[in-house]
Amino acid sequence: MYKLKNTIRDYAWGSTTLISDYLGTDPSGAPEAEMWLGAHAGSPSSALREHGAIPLDRLISADPDRLLGTRCREAFGDRLPFLMKLLAAGSPLSLQVHPSNEQAAAGFVAEEAAGVPLEAAHRNYKDAHHKPEMILALTPIEALCGFRPAAEAASIFGHLAGAFREVGTEVPPVLEQVRDMLDGGGEPAAVGAAFALLIRGGISVVDAVESVAGILRLGIPVGPFAKELATALELSEAYPGDPGVLISLMLNRVSLTPGQAVFLPSGNIHAYLSGLGIEVMASSDNVLRGGLTAKHIDTDELLNTVDFSPLPVPLLEAFSPTAGVHLWQPPFDEFVLQRMEVVAGDDGLPLTGGTPSILLVVSGSGRLSSTGQSLSLNRGDSVFVSANEDLPTLHGIGSEPLVAFAATVPLHVTAAR
Repeated sequence: MYKLKNTIRDYAWGSTTLISDYLGTDPSGAPEAEMWLGAHAGSPSSALREHGAIPLDRLISADPDRLLGTRCREAFGDRLPFLMKLLAAGSPLSLQVHPSNEQAAAGFVAEEAAGVPLEAAHRNYKDAHHKPEMILALTPIEALCGFRPAAEAASIFGHLAGAFREVGTEVPPVLEQVRDMLDGGGEPAAVGAAFALLIRGGISVVDAVESVAGILRLGIPVGPFAKELATALELSEAYPGDPGVLISLMLNRVSLTPGQAVFLPSGNIHAYLSGLGIEVMASSDNVLRGGLTAKHIDTDELLNTVDFSPLPVPLLEAFSPTAGVHLWQPPFDEFVLQRMEVVAGDDGLPLTGGTPSILLVVSGSGRLSSTGQSLSLNRGDSVFVSANEDLPTLHGIGSEPLVAFAATVPLHVTAAR
């Protein structure tokens, strides 16, 4: 077992207070967007040892069988297959989608062969892996997630067109084009055509975004679409003329309360708008952006990656396998997430043995003990637990319960990746 030191990414959309308030640390004064806990080469945690710290990816590569275990290595090779993050959105993230394993592998090989530098702004694939993910809300989280039914989206665009007529202003042609496409039947094809029209942009889309923002500022009747139109206005203030403003009206608008979670498979287009959460994903940094950003957008690759099927919001319910534990198990092989709560005097809560885990303590104090080691834990501490650790068990100390989140590779994974 190794205590970890983790890097906080200072992306511009990050909150200056959410992470520090949650962990009880001093704020840096800069945006604190994501704290990475894992072994991804882009920002690996450091494992703290008596004779010095070492990046977790290097530690694992030096002894993968002991640290990852046979089952994990057979499934994913000599790497930790998940990345855990504490994500704090102070302002909206870009609309984005993540590729499948097959797309990521092919795209990475192609860009390597073409000599595209790994850090190039126009590079799509930073590695050869997919990036399915889940997020668990720690505070209220607002998000966009996947496509709503085409008829619902058509109603929103129709409502906007009607609002222009009511105030005696010319309707931007793009609004009626998108409405007609979405009304045309053949849902995935219709949604894909409307999305392509918007993401390909051009002056007509820019003008439509600006016109919609202008009419929303007038305080037009919003009917049943108050949250969707308020989101569009907010996004237009941050990203004037961006096609993502209108694309947001085609997406499910999601409000998560603390304890609720969603999972996001490959192809699901999404954007976090605000809030703090525990995010766990397959260990990858592959992102294709689809609006609400000044960064590179590869339109053709994006259109080949997005799943245009309208689907319900993919909420992920927790279950309690034992007292003090809530477990979220998305339909991915790389990880499960547990919330563990233990009080002083109890026998303790065992971590899953035989598989690697990362633990983050979010309140209380205690210790993590095994047959050969014991680590004291306080709020904000994090630990990598190797697969060969014998009987790792979490204990509480003091009057306040110890609460921790643990990301773990499922024991049932056997298929080679």
